[in-house]
Amino acid sequence: MTMPMSDPNAWATAMNNLGMPPIGMTGQQLMPDFDPNLGMMAGITPLNPMMPGLSMVPAPLSQDVPLVKEIIHCKSCTLFPPNPNLPPPATRDRPPGCKTVFVGGLPENATEQLIMEVFGQCGDITAIRKSKKNFCHIRFAEEFTVDKALFLSGYRVRLGSSTDKKDTGRLHVDFAQARDDLYEWECRQRMLAREERHRRKMEEDRLRPPSPPPIVHYSEHECSQLGDKIKDDGKFPEAVRVLLTWLERGEVNRRNANNFYSMIQSSNGHIRRLTGEKSQHEKEMEEAKDKFKTALSGIVGQFEQIVSVFQAASKQKAWDHFSKAQRKNLDMWRKQAEEIRNMHNEQLMGIRREEEMEMSDDDMEDAPDSVSQAEALKEENDSLRCQLDAYRNEVELLKQEQGKNQPIRSEEDSTHSQQLSFLQQALQGMQKQLLKMREELKQREAELEKSFEDKQQLKNQVQNLKEGLQNLQNTHAMQVALVSCSQEKEGPTEKNPPSPIHSEREALLVGIISTFLHVHPFGASIEYICSYLQRLDTKINPSEVEALLSRLPCTFRQELTGVGASLEKRWNFCGFQGIKNT
Repeated sequence: MTMPMSDPNAWATAMNNLGMPPIGMTGQQLMPDFDPNLGMMAGITPLNPMMPGLSMVPAPLSQDVPLVKEIIHCKSCTLFPPNPNLPPPATRDRPPGCKTVFVGGLPENATEQLIMEVFGQCGDITAIRKSKKNFCHIRFAEEFTVDKALFLSGYRVRLGSSTDKKDTGRLHVDFAQARDDLYEWECRQRMLAREERHRRKMEEDRLRPPSPPPIVHYSEHECSQLGDKIKDDGKFPEAVRVLLTWLERGEVNRRNANNFYSMIQSSNGHIRRLTGEKSQHEKEMEEAKDKFKTALSGIVGQFEQIVSVFQAASKQKAWDHFSKAQRKNLDMWRKQAEEIRNMHNEQLMGIRREEEMEMSDDDMEDAPDSVSQAEALKEENDSLRCQLDAYRNEVELLKQEQGKNQPIRSEEDSTHSQQLSFLQQALQGMQKQLLKMREELKQREAELEKSFEDKQQLKNQVQNLKEGLQNLQNTHAMQVALVSCSQEKEGPTEKNPPSPIHSEREALLVGIISTFLHVHPFGASIEYICSYLQRLDTKINPSEVEALLSRLPCTFRQELTGVGASLEKRWNFCGFQGIKNT
């Protein structure tokens, strides 16, 4: 069977893209100079076989350009493209690591050799599992070859030139889920995760700060060197860390206690240096703040001048002489200058507010509450009294010792007299301070008494207001009573008759019984009614129900039914007739 070939160049191009020699329907080569090793015509510069257009899958085109599929000729079969107007074949979601495809619609006479011939040009095939029902599963070596195989979905296959139904079929290629693909994909993911963890660990090790050097053990030589390092300002931080470690290890004993004491004393000498450095840095910081504030004030002043220039230029005298473009630029520049000036003004005001807040915090710290000050003054007064008593005792002891030891040398007398004068001066100072503290305590107590009196006055005012409110309520009650008495004198009110229903429970029973008897038009006995009510409440008594029904003759009516021994009392609902009578 022969088919007309309108354009042999299109066939040759499609087969050349597959790397196959272009063969016509009669078996003759369309291009005699085709080189199968290069996958292209001889005499052409070799190209990269991985470039788009050299395989089954065409080069990636824009979404606006339609994809044109051509006829593909193989040795034992021919692939005819599907109708381009049909929608693309549907596929399932791609499984992770998919290397296996499902191929359906194979001809009944198709063999594994035919499948290898058609799909082997997409890539290396590792396994083919063919079924007896015209489908198979193909597993490729690489994942990207699956996309090339999906390109053949929808092609119609014909074996040779046969027209037998068993030699034709329409291919349907789709993703397949295989355990081997999933296992390899999971292994690859685990390997990538291990590499990522190793990379992160290496990065953490690189960024981790180095470990501190080990602390040397105590020895006389190391102790002498450490004493020199402690005295050096530059080596003091490292040396004091070694000293701390030795003390924590328990290296101190009677033999080296003097050495440790000298090193601790040297460490203590750095306190004055550190305090001076701190004060110097604070001073420099304050100077820098003042300098920044002064510079910022000058900058703000210059911004004010620039804004004033723009405002003067915006007046009508000068504004009319500028062109439209110049006015636009001037307006834009003026807005920018005002925004920058406002921003710097806010920054300057923020600095001033911070200074004011710091000053207010200092004032708040210097002014505690009056009650806490009074308590602190009392404690300090007690401590001063104890110190005063102790000084007096010392003075008396010194006087007694001086009286006993009169024949002692004059030097000792002079020292005792000096000590005595010092103690007397300290005693006088303590007495003055004590008097001052007493005066302050009295002032605080007077303030507390005044606040207590104010509180008592407020309580009295509150009590007076409560009494006035009570009097108003009493007068209102008396007025209401007088109004009611006058109404009684004008005309006696009609008294309502007592209600036969005494509680809400009885009202509920009346409603339930009325509903029950309404659906029993021939009436019901009291036992039947009670058996129904006891389903709702087991505490219901038949006598109580009968008494309630008897109190409502306009709603319920008792009738006798039956003859002789079958005589029975039945209760009927007569509310619809009773409402007309009432």
